[in-house]
Amino acid sequence: MRRELLPLPKGLADKIALHLVAAGKLVDEDAEKALEHARFARQKASRIPSVREANGLAAYLAGEWSEALSELRAARRIAGGPGHLAMMADCERAMGRPERAVELARSQEATQLEQEDAVELRIVAAGARRDLGEVEASVVSLQTAELDPQRQEPWSARLFYAYADNLLAAGREREAFTWFVHAAHADDEEETDAPERLEELAEKIGGPEVVEELVTEAEAAAGISDADELDDDADELDDEDELDGAAETEAPADSADAEETEQDTTDGEAGGSARAQ
Repeated sequence: MRRELLPLPKGLADKIALHLVAAGKLVDEDAEKALEHARFARQKASRIPSVREANGLAAYLAGEWSEALSELRAARRIAGGPGHLAMMADCERAMGRPERAVELARSQEATQLEQEDAVELRIVAAGARRDLGEVEASVVSLQTAELDPQRQEPWSARLFYAYADNLLAAGREREAFTWFVHAAHADDEEETDAPERLEELAEKIGGPEVVEELVTEAEAAAGISDADELDDDADELDDEDELDGAAETEAPADSADAEETEQDTTDGEAGGSARAQ
């Protein structure tokens, strides 16, 4: 971004840079304020692709779908490449145009995406198919090689969750439960509410015995074995042994301190009784 700003007068380039930094820092806590900074940068440097991209991303996170779509398109037009197709498709879906989201997922540009971006676009397109009433198609569209519970990629939790959600929409509750389990296992960053969805479903699928059976099956499919749990337990025991060993090492000093404290307490009580009398 700094390189793209170099052709501008130095004072203006520095000012725009500061606004872009402010937008980046604020976007998670105050998306509206972040968008104001990004819009200022866009007004001053509308032909710089990273500025238009920043404006588009800030608008997307602020829920300004039309503006986000326009700015992301402009960034792609200036810089080339497939750009943020998943976000653009999501904007189309949010504006009530799911058919356009599906078209983006089928476009030639979609074939140029990196794997993570391609998975994100597939998730959005599956949601768009649901919007169109094509529930079974939404399920099938996510059944790709990436849908593997033994894979733990950055996008795995979101993909498993989306698949579970579409299965649930199709009335396949037991399968949905299994994939929410996979999503919960893969979700180290707590990006989804899979645990809460599992609690909701547990009451519908037949009680604790069925839940236990499905969880066991899901863990087996994900390659999570009892040996893994035993290893975790052994690690915990090792930690406890280390703590116990440290406590025993310090015990003599602690005992001496305790005896000294006990003696002081006895003397203090005796002194207090004498003063009371």
